[in-house]
Amino acid sequence: MTRRTLLHLPIAAAGLAAAESPARYDEKLRPQFHFSPATGWTNDPNGLVFYKGQYHLFFQHNPFDVKWGNMTWGHAVSTDMVHWKQGDNVLLPDKLGTMFSGSAVVDWTNSSGFQTGEDKPIVLFYTAAGGTSPESKGQPFTQCIAYSSDGGKTFTKYAGNPVVPNIVGENRDPKVVWHAPTRRWVMVLFLDGNTYGFLTSPDLKKWTLFQKISIPKTSECPDFFEMPVENEPGVSKWVFTGANGNYLVGSVDGRRFEPEVMTQAVQEGANYYAVQTFSDLPGNRRVQMSWMSGGQYPGMPFNQQMSVPYEFRLRKHGYASYKIFATPIREVEALRGTPKTWSDVALKPGENPLAGIAGDGWDIVAEIDPGSAREVGFRLRGRTVTYRSNEKGRNNTLETGGKSAPLALNAGRVKLRILLDRSSIEIFGNDGELAMPFCFIPEDGAGLELLTTGGEAKVVSLKMYPMTSIWRA
Repeated sequence: MTRRTLLHLPIAAAGLAAAESPARYDEKLRPQFHFSPATGWTNDPNGLVFYKGQYHLFFQHNPFDVKWGNMTWGHAVSTDMVHWKQGDNVLLPDKLGTMFSGSAVVDWTNSSGFQTGEDKPIVLFYTAAGGTSPESKGQPFTQCIAYSSDGGKTFTKYAGNPVVPNIVGENRDPKVVWHAPTRRWVMVLFLDGNTYGFLTSPDLKKWTLFQKISIPKTSECPDFFEMPVENEPGVSKWVFTGANGNYLVGSVDGRRFEPEVMTQAVQEGANYYAVQTFSDLPGNRRVQMSWMSGGQYPGMPFNQQMSVPYEFRLRKHGYASYKIFATPIREVEALRGTPKTWSDVALKPGENPLAGIAGDGWDIVAEIDPGSAREVGFRLRGRTVTYRSNEKGRNNTLETGGKSAPLALNAGRVKLRILLDRSSIEIFGNDGELAMPFCFIPEDGAGLELLTTGGEAKVVSLKMYPMTSIWRA
């Protein structure tokens, strides 16, 4: 969790508290199928976990202002990772510090001893950011836990906190996973710069540092998880990600993590940070959410939003590498309305098959043959998405928002999927080979266009699904 300029507001000044200002969820820049808090600021997704049919999303939250500060853990629940219901805040600042980022697990074996009834403990791991509030003046950054024995309805901070004392500087953002072969819990902790620590515990309370590792181009908010390799039956790898989604792939030999394939990028967009995957998902799924950092929401009672959840698949890619493919989770498709469809359409410069179509929420699925066109793509509410091809059909790129990334043709075609919401656009190329998430402010009055320049292209297929709001029944 990135340290920012501190903002401390007394509770009496909580003019934006949810109880005092109920959200309509229909404001001009309110995302309609991305999570945002009713009011106030949000940043990092925290403690993503599944238990008994419910997905839990905890998040960095300032309940009292639309600026960063007063870090608290907000809480929302869902039955599908798409429709979210925000509840009460669960972790409030205390004498150890404000509540910085962390993770969550279900303690299935009750190794912690927190279980009191039929429900298995849900344990939260968070950084108490000492010195970030008057109450915590002089305290260091430490790692703490809180637990629920009622299925995630209420949480209690552990009386023995902190469970990990300060190691160095502003060490923070604990991510905890279960390592079955050693029957131990493993915590990955950001230490400083690009250095992370690995710790182990038998009971989630007593932790021992056993490895440090430096990983370039990552910085804070670590995640660590095991994934099967789709095209190598029986093979699984461990994946480490940093805050910006950059990742490396390796193996765990005994207790040590051994990187094999160094830093790669899950995404090439401008607004994707503090990534975290869900713990304890059924069906061996691996799903990641991010804070779409840096968005602008002028005049709104809230500030910032989350991405849609991305489904990960790990594949062997090339001779000795591994690559994550990322696509929107299938549950997003339940929001689709009746599509507008096109097939085998010749697209010429100056033509726009989408003329007259309006709307601020779309799931667009396209397969395009660029043909002789120099550029082909979309202009969506003022944001242009361009697929650029050169004369020999090599080194083709996808471009938008001042960013570009290579995306090759497959049998002379390119596949694009675009999620367009009121204040964001997420683009996926060739079934998840490329992801480009962005926040943006739409241009007033701007519509939808499908366009080509420099030659004729062919729309092999195009489906445009209007999206329903997650905030309305």
